[in-house]
Formats: sequence, structure tokens, C-alpha cells
Amino acid sequence: METKPLIVIVGPTASGKTALAVDIARQFGGEIICADSRTVYKGMDIGTAKPTKKEQAQVKHWGLDLVEPNQKFSVAEFKEYAVSKIEEIRTRSKIPFLVGGSGLYVDAVIFDYQFGPKADEDRRRELEKKSIEELYEYCKKHNIPLPENKKNKRYVIRAIEQKSINNKRRIKPIKNCNIVGISTEPSILRERIERRSEQIFEDGVIEEAKKLSNMFGWDHESMTGNIYPLCKKYLNGEMTLDEAKQKFITLDWRLAKRQLTWFKRNPHIKWLDLAEAKKYLDSLLETEQ
Repeated sequence: METKPLIVIVGPTASGKTALAVDIARQFGGEIICADSRTVYKGMDIGTAKPTKKEQAQVKHWGLDLVEPNQKFSVAEFKEYAVSKIEEIRTRSKIPFLVGGSGLYVDAVIFDYQFGPKADEDRRRELEKKSIEELYEYCKKHNIPLPENKKNKRYVIRAIEQKSINNKRRIKPIKNCNIVGISTEPSILRERIERRSEQIFEDGVIEEAKKLSNMFGWDHESMTGNIYPLCKKYLNGEMTLDEAKQKFITLDWRLAKRQLTWFKRNPHIKWLDLAEAKKYLDSLLETEQ
């Protein structure tokens, strides 16, 4: 029996990729690995827009709730986890789906990134003492490319630590891998982001953030996502609820544009709208039955 293909579905936040993946995986006997750097954290369900309990009940999901919010989780650890799960899913004669918007997580798997040793904590502390301008100068002096999100100091430090990590990868994707990108009209995507902002606040993200901060504090990587710092400002009286909602829409819109910029560099992605992607994957997977 031939190995089941790896189906990769990527796209910006709020593009509808999760619902599509659940629909197709349920139809063809698949299991989903979430490629999202936020949903790995336990207890962060609303703010990270995890697949709903209903979606998780329909199809087996992996990559969720792997660590506590005060624990670190690297892309290297995700790659190791995802590769293991892909193999495991295939041994059950199921189809593995890798679904998400965290470009580095996805690329680490499909381009088989080879990671170096873990970060030296002493060196990291020294780098953290430097200003963002000093880090830029360090990168320029040592010929280290700045990361996509170069305004984020943590990403710049990680680029310095990893150095040439992105050169240690395949040029083409791994075998038996089909990659689909969800293409969405900007106006429609913006509307979805606005609707999701309302939904996340209605679902109780403020209460979730308050609970998490009481348990773990605010000073962890997990709490730096778009939504939680806004919740903190609201709880501190620095921002009204409406201001928090509007700011979240702006930040999510910027995130979506960064995600698209990342994925558009990959020429191996087949870009389709939701309806086209459904039709394409249906046709592709019918041959596997």
C-alpha cells in the first residue's frame, strides 16, 4: 500500500482554512496537525482562535495544548513533533493534514529544516540587553539577514542565534506533499477579521486573559500575541473595550499581510479560493480511496 499524501493547507488568519481542513479531513479520513505557534499553549483557547470543541470532535487534532503558557516551545520542537505525528497518522492508514498560518512552522516540516543546538541562555541574555538598533548593526556586521518581523526584538535575536539556519533546508518540498494556499479577496478577509474580533470578545477573551495572567503573569512569550496585551491594557483601564476591539482588528490585519508575504515566497503553493480548494482537494483525495 502506498504512503498517504501529506496535505498542507496554509493561508492568513481568518481565511477559513481550519473549517475547510475539518470538512475535507472528515470526508476522507484524515487527522489534522495544527501548525500554529500560539495554539500549542494550554488554556489559551479563545485568544488563539483554536479549532472549536465541535471541530475537534469531528476530526482528530494534534499540535494543540502541548505546553503551559510559561514554558518555551521552539520551531525545532514543533518540527520533530509534527514529523512524528505525520508518520503515526500514516501508520493508521489515515491522511495527515498540516494546517496553519505560522509560516516558519510549516516550512520547517515541508522543507525539512535542520536545526542547530538550542540557544545559549547566557548569550541570549547579553543580546537582550542590546537595543533593537544595536542588534540591526550586529546583523549587518555579521551578514545575518533580518527576519520578516524585524521590528520584533525577539525575532531579531533568534535570527542571530540561528545564523544560517534557513540555508540548511531542502530547495523543494518533501516527497508526497501537496500544498494549498487559501486565497481571499482583501475586502472579504478584512470583513472576516472584523467579525472574528467581535466573536473573540463575546466568547470571553478578557476573562481568559485575566485567568492566565493570575496563573502565569504577563511576561511570557505566550502572552505577547495580538490579543493578550490589549486585554491587559483594558484590564488596567488604559483602553476601552471598543478601542481594544478596533486595535485587535488592525493588528490581525497586519498579521494577515505578514503571513501572506511569507507564504507568497514559496512557489510550490497552489493558491485557490475556498471553493476551488475544496474542489481541488476532493479530486486529489478521491484517488486515494
